[in-house]
Amino acid sequence: MEKLQILYEDNHLIAVYKPAGILVQGDISHEISLLDMVKDYIKKQYNKPGEVFLGLVHRLDRPVGGVVLFARTSKSASRLSVQWRQRSLTKIYWALVHGKMPQPSGRLTSYLKKRRQKVSLTDETHKRAQEAALTYSTLFVRGKVSLLEVHLHTGRKHQIRVQLAAEGCPIVGDRKYGAPDRREDGTICLVAKSLTFMHPTRPETMYIEAPAPDWAL
Repeated sequence: MEKLQILYEDNHLIAVYKPAGILVQGDISHEISLLDMVKDYIKKQYNKPGEVFLGLVHRLDRPVGGVVLFARTSKSASRLSVQWRQRSLTKIYWALVHGKMPQPSGRLTSYLKKRRQKVSLTDETHKRAQEAALTYSTLFVRGKVSLLEVHLHTGRKHQIRVQLAAEGCPIVGDRKYGAPDRREDGTICLVAKSLTFMHPTRPETMYIEAPAPDWAL
């Protein structure tokens, strides 16, 4: 089991680093999840008897690493969920991609549709079309790969993966969306680098940052 890496903690919330390859929430595989790990930590750290409350505010795809925020009270969970719905927080990702973008920085707006476990581009007239928007800037270009900083404006499933692949720059390791090879551990080179939001119980802007992964250095 991975050692839990805590990025921030108080009585109302806890932010941790999710290693790529770990599930945020358990599924039918019954593998240990990040949610399980954080609950176990709180139970032991604070001598909590019985079931520990932990509100799941958002998720990251299994092959993606980065900041994951949990609520420690139901009030915090409710207030944080409102920020997600209203898109009033700032989500920054880093992505290592094949090739380089047509422009060093810019905005991508697309319409996406979900079909089973895959997402694809579609026309805005499609009945299940969802608008997806992001802005990006290039941090470096090294040989045949580029590191991009991505500011996510909408939270669509697989959005960054699909939109960058559509520009001819699939994320390294992401065979599902056009990368030539998968990584040995099945992860992809995408990390939720930082999260900026309002604290759920006091008027304070919170900034939580994940460490840079090896592939971004």
